[in-house]
Amino acid sequence: MSTSPKASAQRVIADLNELRDLTSDERGAQRVAWGPVWRKTREWFTGKVQELGLTTERDGAANLWATLPGKSADSIVLGSHLDSVPGGGWLDGCLGVLAGLEVLRRYREAGTPPPLTLHLVDWADEEGARFGRSLTGSAASAGALDPHQELAHLVDRAGVKLPDALAENGITLDGMKTARQYFDGKRAKAYLELHIEQGPVLQSMKKPVGVVLGTMGVERHQLTFKGQAAHSGAAPLHLRQDAFLAAAQFALSAQEVAVKLSGKTPRTRVVATVGVVKVEPNFVTAVPGRAEVSIDLRALDAKVLKKMLEGAKKASAAAAKKHKVKVSWSPLLHITPRIFDETLTGFVAEAVKEVSGSAPELPSGPLHDAAEMAAVVPTAMVFAQSSPGVSHTKIEDTPLPHLDKSIRAFFGLVDRTVQHLS
Repeated sequence: MSTSPKASAQRVIADLNELRDLTSDERGAQRVAWGPVWRKTREWFTGKVQELGLTTERDGAANLWATLPGKSADSIVLGSHLDSVPGGGWLDGCLGVLAGLEVLRRYREAGTPPPLTLHLVDWADEEGARFGRSLTGSAASAGALDPHQELAHLVDRAGVKLPDALAENGITLDGMKTARQYFDGKRAKAYLELHIEQGPVLQSMKKPVGVVLGTMGVERHQLTFKGQAAHSGAAPLHLRQDAFLAAAQFALSAQEVAVKLSGKTPRTRVVATVGVVKVEPNFVTAVPGRAEVSIDLRALDAKVLKKMLEGAKKASAAAAKKHKVKVSWSPLLHITPRIFDETLTGFVAEAVKEVSGSAPELPSGPLHDAAEMAAVVPTAMVFAQSSPGVSHTKIEDTPLPHLDKSIRAFFGLVDRTVQHLS
């Protein structure tokens, strides 16, 4: 190819800066799906595709596709998302889309069609920031979304119904059902994605780029502890039915379960998080009679995830018994762990090692569109180091030298995959 990988990486970074200037304010990125800034972003992206002499096409779930025809209709799909959370970072999602755009540029500049067709997709509403349903477009393409059951009832904070927001963008719930058939027509043999890590692991290892083993499975539940509200001065300690103390003990015990089951390698690391606590009556002179908490358990191994859930349930029962309260569980989310394709992950390791000298492995705790794709097509991911290791904030960043290496590693992954499949 006429352009060096280093120069191509600089073009990606230039595109990223241009997009940041176009769609961010002092609070950070504002590309929330289904809204005006998101539509503006896609218009900008469509213009970039048209500069290559190519066109974009939208499927029934609003996923935006660009295609570089190859000698074979069998294809490789490159993708990520242009949407952001409100006040998000400049790289989350859009790094993968714009690196994919540069792949199309590089193969276009070669002057001859690639051995396989290359598809680039901007998945619709990966974040779920407005209505709470993440991975909307990729789930529809994977056939894992029931639009009427999962989307029809969703409402944003302003009271807007999701079907109305879809209609504003020319999308219907019935139309979303066609996304899987559309995807099948792409004859995809692999799905490849570049994304920022969104966490501190690579930074703590002082590594610029990483090999993603897969996305962790998730067990997410709401627990309700019911005791008896009482006056804080009148109720002796030994007679209290303190729902919050039971919830607090559960939170600590759930952490202990995770520590016990977490291994020493990236493949065996697990996490447990209590992120929501609601207490009633919630005033200073009342013993809490009711407490609601969330539990979010994640592991790459389905058997370990099951053990975590079993351990957490035993911990909640023990906490309830000690504090003379009752506990009930309500499921919120179950996601199966997705292990990425072994052959493609090997290509990631080769490409990462080529640009950085080593190829650290890690699982992804956050979910990505690749998790949906892994259920239907061989999938692999490259992670760029996040610095300072935080996500969904305007300070989310990747040092430019590390960004350069991650982009070039992605190019190497694509080239190896093209050669392998052709």
